[in-house]
Amino acid sequence: MSSHAPITKSEADQASAVTTSLCLVIVRYTRPEMGAVWTDERRLGAWLEVELAALDAHVELGVVPADDAAAIRAGARVDVARAKEIEERTHHDVIAFTETVAEQVGPPARWFHYGLTSSDVVDTGLALQLRDSGAILLQGVAAARTAVLARALEHRATPCMGRTHGVHAEPTTFGLKLLGWVFELDRAQARLTAAIDGVSVGKLSGAVGAYGNIDPQVEDKVLAQLGLDVEPASTQVVSRDRHAAYLATIAITGSSLDRFATELRHLQRSEVRETEEPFGKGQKGSSAMPHKKNPITCERISGLARVLRGNAVVGFEDVPLWHERDISHSSAERVVLADSSILLDYMLAKFTWVMEGLVVRSERMSQNLDASQGLPFSGRVLLALVEAGLSREDAYVIVQRNAMQAWETGEHLRDLVLADPDASSLDVAIIDEAFSLDQVLSRAEVPFGRLGA
Repeated sequence: MSSHAPITKSEADQASAVTTSLCLVIVRYTRPEMGAVWTDERRLGAWLEVELAALDAHVELGVVPADDAAAIRAGARVDVARAKEIEERTHHDVIAFTETVAEQVGPPARWFHYGLTSSDVVDTGLALQLRDSGAILLQGVAAARTAVLARALEHRATPCMGRTHGVHAEPTTFGLKLLGWVFELDRAQARLTAAIDGVSVGKLSGAVGAYGNIDPQVEDKVLAQLGLDVEPASTQVVSRDRHAAYLATIAITGSSLDRFATELRHLQRSEVRETEEPFGKGQKGSSAMPHKKNPITCERISGLARVLRGNAVVGFEDVPLWHERDISHSSAERVVLADSSILLDYMLAKFTWVMEGLVVRSERMSQNLDASQGLPFSGRVLLALVEAGLSREDAYVIVQRNAMQAWETGEHLRDLVLADPDASSLDVAIIDEAFSLDQVLSRAEVPFGRLGA
């Protein structure tokens, strides 16, 4: 699905089809490619990849007859519906899976799942899903970065008001504001890469990690074939600090998108009106107020980021399992790993779409710069008085006194300072330079020079 436009009906239909085998993920936020990673078909398909790789390893080691292995490989297929039927009786999803294969293959199936415990298959298969999911997320981060960088370069010299505490502070450029987002997405990409590497780990070490029923060579061969790293010392499961890091990284990335979206939401307020997220033909903002154009996509990003942060907490809670393993993590992971991956994928796509179509009102930015009676230049006036020989304390009193008057009366700070006898040491040229927008922004290009690094 393209990230460059709203979700179309046909794309929504695709997402709906993909998620028919998903138990908990909301179709509304599921894009087809990511949704396909988290279907029951893909989950059992990953298990089958692990089982067949283990079968190959056992053949190579002379444990399993090659003819039986060939029969299993030829006959074994994923059958989600049948596996669910059997699970109703067994209450064990892996046994249900192996029984479906036994039905398909017949006597050679005695070698299927040979020497393995359930978590050998489940955790290693999960690593394949997480690796695929992570690759899609990295593509999404890269697309978002490209979109933000393009707008940052477009507006690198577009002056706008910088705000702290929601109050006018000093001038900046809109491009510089966006450039910070570019570097933040770079950090997101680095964190995601590390987190994906962390979960791209499998284990085939038996019920307590001591290789009681399986040759360690099988583990080495299987994971090499699947392109996964080996958990160096596993219990019955891969350690869940890895998955907690994955969920935490997704939550941090979502929080970055929340920060960006929150800024755009503020800038779209009627009193500010410096940017607007795209508003399509035929779109309606309110059932009661036809004039409304609301930042609904950015608001949606902010809302979903809250879900990601909550899911990260679940990841932390899944780390302390009992002894070599319990299954308190299993039910929770079925929800949060899929949901967090799917939601971040959706959020990245929507944010990319917002940035590509963002309406930037540079003329309104100029109006807002002029709306504070020169107050955003108070720091430069302070420095000019210090350079003229006043102490910083005395200079601060003079500038603050005139700034407060400007706030109350609407007079321009420049005129008030020029009329103040305590600031008589400043001539008009120095005052004009202090209020020069070009001067205050003369070094705003410096951070752009760090892009190459």
